[in-house]
Amino acid sequence: MRNLEGRGIPAVGIATTEFIEAARVQSDDLGFDAAYIWVPHPIADRTDEELHALAAAHVDEIVAALTDQR
Repeated sequence: MRNLEGRGIPAVGIATTEFIEAARVQSDDLGFDAAYIWVPHPIADRTDEELHALAAAHVDEIVAALTDQR
């Protein structure tokens, strides 16, 4: 994300809440305040229908983050 943002390409991370602390630590270490959308953990055992619903529930938030309208 840092590489993309550095080239002027908007980026947003989408991760489960399990990784909030790890993302914060990595952002602090890199000196880069990455934008994230947090979704409920876990993801791996979800059905296709559940993943589609999860994406639909967050699409507006993702677009807002990518267009810096948060």
